[in-house]
Amino acid sequence: METIKCVIIDDENNCLEMMEWLLKMYAPTVSISAMCNSAEKGIAAIHAHRPDVVFLDIEMPRMNGFDMLEQFDKLFFDVVFTTAYDKFAIKAFKYSALNYLLKPVDPDDLKETVRRMENKKTVPSKEQIELLFQSVRQMKPTPMRIALTTAEGLIFATTQDIIYCEAESNYTTVVLSGGKKIVVSKVLKDIDEALNGPDFFRVHNSYLINLNRIKKFVRGDGGYVVMDNDMAIGISRSRRQEFMDMFAKF
Repeated sequence: METIKCVIIDDENNCLEMMEWLLKMYAPTVSISAMCNSAEKGIAAIHAHRPDVVFLDIEMPRMNGFDMLEQFDKLFFDVVFTTAYDKFAIKAFKYSALNYLLKPVDPDDLKETVRRMENKKTVPSKEQIELLFQSVRQMKPTPMRIALTTAEGLIFATTQDIIYCEAESNYTTVVLSGGKKIVVSKVLKDIDEALNGPDFFRVHNSYLINLNRIKKFVRGDGGYVVMDNDMAIGISRSRRQEFMDMFAKF
């Protein structure tokens, strides 16, 4: 039987080692080309080894699994998401018709997944990945409150009071209703992950906005939003279509 080349990507080394053991024990047709503990290393390994399949963790620091896949104009490999999401979120994977393995990985589930890969010759489309991302995002409600880490300590803010967050090098400025600004000792990506949910959207590398605090959208000059404190924020070209798709729901 033809060998399936794979790359395993997971930020937890014990998960990498467990997947390696499971594949060697229960999937002898799968050959491991590389094991990577970050998305950045994973991208390099994928280009170097041209695998048939990537076993990909979703929740990783700095760059998660969805962000990593966005770095490829077109996928030339199959993807099996390895995830600790609860069973409710599994509906999103089934709806998008993508392969997944729920952690801790069950050997029988792994064998069935490999069997499907052996019989399937197609790779997932970017539309499938986007559908999964949107579905998972919508299943994660935005928290009611968030703890913001400042130089003085923690400040607790109500998320509905956040108008937008702006990246400032290794810090983030959180702008609240009433004109209050809080400088947080975290990068914007960390704030984005903490606020992950349907109410917040990263319109630009430097800006995360509260969709409920938009006053208007202006199509000119590349497209920008005006928040309810009259701050105008541009939307990057790479985020514009996704924003329009979400904006249509409000």
